[in-house]
Parts: sequence; C-alpha cells; structure tokens
Amino acid sequence: MIRLPLLLSLLFTCLAAFQPAFSKQPNIVVILADDLGYSDIGCYGSEIETPHLDALAKGGLRFTQFYNTSRCCPTRAALLTGLHQHQAGVGHMAPNDGIPSYQGYLNDRCITLAEALKPAGYTTLMTGKWHVGSAPGQWPLDRGFDRYWGSPSGGGVYFKDTLQIRKEVFFVNGSVTVELPDDFYATETFTDHALDFIKEAVTETRKPFFLYLAHIAPHWPLQAKPADIAKYKGRYDIGWDAVREQRFARQKELGIVPPEAVLSPRDDQAGEWSALSAAEQKALSKRMAVYAAQVDCLDQNVGRLVAALKELGQLENTLILFLSDNGCSAEGGPGGFSRGMKDAPIGTGLSYASAGLEWANVSDTPFRKFKTFTHEGGIATPLIVHWPAGIADKGALRQDPAHVMDLMPTLVDIGAATYPQTRNEKPVLPMEGLSLRPVFSLPAGQTTALPERPLYWEHEGNKSVRLGDWKAVAKGRGPWALYNLKTDRAEQHDQAAAQPEKLSELSTLWQAWAQRSGVWEWDALQKHRFSRKPKKGKNTPKKKA
Repeated sequence: MIRLPLLLSLLFTCLAAFQPAFSKQPNIVVILADDLGYSDIGCYGSEIETPHLDALAKGGLRFTQFYNTSRCCPTRAALLTGLHQHQAGVGHMAPNDGIPSYQGYLNDRCITLAEALKPAGYTTLMTGKWHVGSAPGQWPLDRGFDRYWGSPSGGGVYFKDTLQIRKEVFFVNGSVTVELPDDFYATETFTDHALDFIKEAVTETRKPFFLYLAHIAPHWPLQAKPADIAKYKGRYDIGWDAVREQRFARQKELGIVPPEAVLSPRDDQAGEWSALSAAEQKALSKRMAVYAAQVDCLDQNVGRLVAALKELGQLENTLILFLSDNGCSAEGGPGGFSRGMKDAPIGTGLSYASAGLEWANVSDTPFRKFKTFTHEGGIATPLIVHWPAGIADKGALRQDPAHVMDLMPTLVDIGAATYPQTRNEKPVLPMEGLSLRPVFSLPAGQTTALPERPLYWEHEGNKSVRLGDWKAVAKGRGPWALYNLKTDRAEQHDQAAAQPEKLSELSTLWQAWAQRSGVWEWDALQKHRFSRKPKKGKNTPKKKA
C-alpha cells in the first residue's frame, strides 16, 4: 500500500509534468509576413480568407498605425534589435559597402531579441528567412538563437523545383546545409519545424520560449499549391479597381479607417481594367488568385500553430504578434514580371512571376505607393496582438503610431528580461523604441497610451518623419511634402506651402536623426559603391569567349 506522503509526492510530480512551461513569463511568438500589404488579410479589409488571423484579432488587438521600415532586410534588423536599421548595420540590403551603417549584417553595437531574452530564461527558436547576414558566423545561432531551420540568405523559393532557378538560395538546420524534401513548400515546412521546436521546448527543455517565425510568403515569386489557387479562380475577374473599392468599404465597416477617410486614386502607372483584352484580364486575374492563395496558405499555417499551442496548454499565456516587413511589392511594374522556365504555368515551382503594380496598389489599400517607398503604402503594416492572459479589451483597435523597433523594448518588458549593455565586451546602443505593454493593457474605450515622439524612415533616398499627426515625406531627390495624417492618411493634400514652419521643424528633426544614425544620401552611397568596383584597365584579364 502506498503511503500518503509518497502518494502526494507522486501527485505533485505528475502535476508538474503537465504544468505549462512558462510559469510566470509568457511564451512569445513573432510571425513576420513578407511583402504582405496593409489590406491583405480579412480583419484589415481583404476578401482573402484568413479565418485564423481574424480569430486572433477578435481575441486580441489590431493596430491601425503600426509601421515597418519599407523593405525586408532593414525591417528585420529593426525588429530584431530595437534600433533603426542603419544603427544595426543594415542601412540598405545584404551587400557589405564597407561602411558601418551599410555593412549588410548585424553589427556588434546591437543586441538581438534572442540575445536579450535568453539570459531571462527563454529558449530561443527561429524558422524561416533570416536576411540580416548571409555569411557563416552571421546566422541565427551566432546571434542568440538556440534552434534554427530556414534560409539565411533570403527567400524567393517556395518549391524545391525553384532551386533550379534560384541556385544561390540554400537552407540550413542550425548551421548545416540541408537538402529539401520533394514535398517542400516553404510556408508549411517553416511551420513544421516551428511546431517541432515548440514541442521540444514545452516537453523537454521546459522553459518559456521565444519563436521568431519569418515567412517568405506572400513575397514573389507567385507559387502556391494547386488546391489553394483553385479556391480563388475567377475571384479577381472584376478587376483591381473594384477589388480596391470593396476593400476600402470593408475597412470603414471594420473601423480600420475612419468614416470620413478618402481612398487614394489608382496609381498613375496602373491602367484601367476595362482597357485590357479578355486574355490580358484572365492572365492578370490568375496572378492575383495565386497571390491570394499564398496569403490563404499563410493563414492556414497560423491556424496550425495556434492549434498546437492550444493542444500543448500554452495558448493562454502565449503572446503572438503578426505583422509584415513592408508594403506590397510593385516589382515588375504594370502587369508584373515573368522570369521562370519557358512555358511553366504561373503558380508552379518552375515559374517565377510577380503580381504587378496594379494588384500591389490593391494590397496597399487605402494608401499610396509600395514597398521601398516611405509613403504610407510602403511602411504601414497590420499588427495583430493576441495574448489571452495579458489583454482584457479583446477585439479592440489601437490608434497609437508605433514602429517595428518597439518590439524589442516590449518583449524585454513582458519577458522580464534586462537589455544588455555590452556584446562581446563592446558597448551596445540603447534601445530606440518604446514598450507597447501600456497599449496592450488599456481599458475598454481608450485607444492611445504612448507619448508623442518622432518616427523616422529612410530607404534608397526615400525619406519621411512623423511627429504626432504631421508627416513630412520625400521621394528620392524630390522635395519634401507635408501631410496631416489625422485627416489625410492617404497623403493627398500637401500642406508644405501652407505650413512652412511645421515642415522646417520636421525636416530639421530628420536631418539630425540621419546624422546620428549613419544615414548616407542615396546618390553619395551609389558613388561610394561605384568607387569600390574593380577598375578595368589594360592589365585587366579578358574574359574567355
């Protein structure tokens, strides 16, 4: 017969085995979409079916004025470090320009989320696209992550077949290059490994976990599973203007934009749908159907992740954040590009196509411009925050202007971590962002909690600064324009001439920020790059015929 003390001991042991691994600290999951436009999911106005993301929004919060940096590498750098991308060493993209702010990989003056959370007791996990350091020694395991499966160098591959086109792309498990399985589909495979890592953390490591799941979807190329594409066949035959107007109407119904908001005009480079031939309409409708299928599959895999957290008893105290790295891409211009194998149907692994500028204009509804621009269409992203144990005002909207660099102070705060002062015995820069935790805990009826502060952007010479409701923005070498975003978020009515003092205030703020952050003028950076190229001369070896 088992004695009572022994029975109680066994009982407590069994209970401990099923106790959530988090104890007090929440698990943290950051899901980053790639090139997803502001209006591309249902709870932000889309017709694309995203029930799992919509459910997270219904049980959590949606931010209506959340920002990224307008491009993939820079946003990842700012997200991971809590700094502006130039400060972290990724002022543009991956190439190393021999300049500290443009070295193309994370420097020693920054700390990653993984490096900040690990000392607080977190196991740190990542799957997907890294893109802030392509060379060995710059990968996730070198920057604080315990586990990693994905592509260090970028994306652009959904199916294994696509490696015949993108031969430079590779995938690793930890630091070991792996061969892709024949049934590889990036969105699903990244999720498969994320689920494996989570189960390991809960059942074996028994620590709270931080998961960074960085998808490549729905970034071009247009590649999706046949069943997902079939779901959207013919849905876009009505054309881009009609879809854009429908999305805008839903955004008003949902409260994403105010009732008095105005839709920006169709982009100047986008033509009228009715001017296209029937064959052109069919081909372009198909492109958007494939894009929608990619978003749909992304949502399906968010659903798989949520189901696994629920099954493991972790959902209640897991903070989930979902956002995009930039606005939708207009690369390929009107009609998009096609660079795949000859006669490969768009959507398959041997095709390599983009949706085109017109559909990107739809994705970025109601805003102007696209990825790489610092107008709202390039920098505005959905942000869904779901945390049952930490959010009381479920289903609410939050109007605070906030930035991807705010995730570091937010997660350090919520994870009870301490932001390190040094890395490899070198001092690191202080965090630039603010904790969003006060915004998460606002009572019903309140929509703002953050102090007014300037927010800054620069990419390829495109620049902007926002302070309160006012935003100054310039395209390339063009002049500054000034908009009051409270009444004109679509940036239609330039107030530069009417408000010269406000414009001077904002442009002066931007110049000071650019100087302290290591921002170069785009033309000067291009000249610097040209000066570093090997000069051709009479001693330069000739290429073999």
